[in-house]
Amino acid sequence: MRAVDSHAHVFLGSLPFTQRPRHAPDYDATPQAYLGLLDAHDVSHAVLVQPSFLGTDNSFMLDVLRAHPNRLRGVAVVAPDTPLDHLQALAGSGVCGIRLNLVGLPLPDLSQPVWQTLLGHVRSLDWHVEVHRPSQDLAAVGRPVLDAGCKLVVDHFGRPGEDIASDRGFDWLLGAAVDGRTWVKLSAAYRNWRDPLGPEARRAARLLLDACGPRRLLWGSDWPHTQHRERTGYSQSFAALRDWVPDPEARHCILAETPAALFHF
Repeated sequence: MRAVDSHAHVFLGSLPFTQRPRHAPDYDATPQAYLGLLDAHDVSHAVLVQPSFLGTDNSFMLDVLRAHPNRLRGVAVVAPDTPLDHLQALAGSGVCGIRLNLVGLPLPDLSQPVWQTLLGHVRSLDWHVEVHRPSQDLAAVGRPVLDAGCKLVVDHFGRPGEDIASDRGFDWLLGAAVDGRTWVKLSAAYRNWRDPLGPEARRAARLLLDACGPRRLLWGSDWPHTQHRERTGYSQSFAALRDWVPDPEARHCILAETPAALFHF
């Protein structure tokens, strides 16, 4: 294992999208194109994340996982009442976690029995719960996940605002790192800051490294950079990690050792 891209999406523009998706791409992000990028950048393994516009129909991603069982893992989107046997079937296809992509949606009440049952299933499978939500709501979503005994993975630096110094949600994330069951993806800085290699992104990465250590940080390309394709590319996303984490040993841990353990490679 040389490096793991911990966050990417594959899809076809012709797939059936959910009703009123937040974003509806009119292009393909094919597995073949993505695997070619991995090879070109000497990235040996990767984690595919179910995109929001495909909802709970994980079938396309599952087909890709089954075709590359030694190289790929997946993070699925599921309904809260999904039974354990269905989750076990997903695990057999390479799924290692579920995603709560809550951007633009009402916050779910994770204390409800249906959610508590799902979180119990996730814990029993040794999966993680990946959360995508602006930083001000991270505590409201993340705390119940941790209280349920699950591993919490937070997308895209925790989606802080432009000024992390005054971002209370980002402060909560730094504090949550103490319990050892919270991971953060250093990914998609362009979704948070105008300059993904600017001082705010660099400062956020250093603060997270100090709080989490390299064994609780992950790197992801966020390919194909939906809604931001004109601003970046795979090479830029990969090179950004060197800027955020200059130490080669820490960077290797983030790229290989940490994801190998978390994603069951």
